[in-house]
Amino acid sequence: MKKLFRILAVIALVLFIAFFAIQKKSIPLEELKKKYTTASSKFLEMDGIQVHYRIEGEGKPVVLIHGTGASLQTWDGWTDSLVKNNYKVIRLDMPAFGLTGPRKDNDYSSKAYVDFLHSFLHQIGVDTFALAGNSLGGEIAWKYALAHPADVSKLILVDPAGFYSKEKGNGAIIFKLAKIKWLAVLMGKMDTKIIVNQTLKDVYEDDTKITEAQKQLYYDMSLREGNRESFSARVQQIDKEPKLDITGIKTPTLIQWGKEDKLLDISLLDNFTKIPDNKVVVYNHCGHSPQEEIPPASVADVLSFLKNQ
Repeated sequence: MKKLFRILAVIALVLFIAFFAIQKKSIPLEELKKKYTTASSKFLEMDGIQVHYRIEGEGKPVVLIHGTGASLQTWDGWTDSLVKNNYKVIRLDMPAFGLTGPRKDNDYSSKAYVDFLHSFLHQIGVDTFALAGNSLGGEIAWKYALAHPADVSKLILVDPAGFYSKEKGNGAIIFKLAKIKWLAVLMGKMDTKIIVNQTLKDVYEDDTKITEAQKQLYYDMSLREGNRESFSARVQQIDKEPKLDITGIKTPTLIQWGKEDKLLDISLLDNFTKIPDNKVVVYNHCGHSPQEEIPPASVADVLSFLKNQ
């Protein structure tokens, strides 16, 4: 028995040392602001947090919503094309992510996100717009269109979330780890570099398209104060959302999907083709984020859709 206790004590000591060895301090917000804000960056105080957003271009508004773990930079590959074609691009870091960071109430339900987005757009004076979202952003977008149909002129869903399959679940390791509560606590303190790099590989079909700048961006944003904890809080709320009737969406909808998506299997597309007025574009040799992996092709389809009245 004493021998067993000694072995357990050694294991506990090793785990204790390992935990502290992989810890990583958060990056102060002001340091990240210096690195990742531009002349277009603005901050708006809402619900006790400073929301980071950008408005670029003139014309009809297009609102872009990023996915879990991402930030407004995920739309860099679309923004210039949209601006050049006379659209006003509005993109923001949603609560829990990017420079905006965590909510004080820790509510990352899709309803909380829809309500937040509605309040944000009201405060900046935008009432009618095209709305696009990727992954979690796609889920927020289609649920926003259900809640506020008069606001959304066109809906663009890029590998959207909101429906899940136990047989073909999320393939990214970080989502599996964040579902385990005690591991999620550790993840709130640990260095995320290895996990971030692996997740990017899961997101992309062609790993060679991942740049060092993208790796650094995702890594730095993951270390923003509070983002690691809020990421886990959001993941643990997945699958706990009330089921909504997607057939209630009457807005013209473009659905874009990477055929090799490892995070949200293309079989989930069937749920979205129930939207009455829809157009589907599937991209071969593309993963979870066509706006990043193949921006010229994906934004060309968006421009065609927006111009088609």
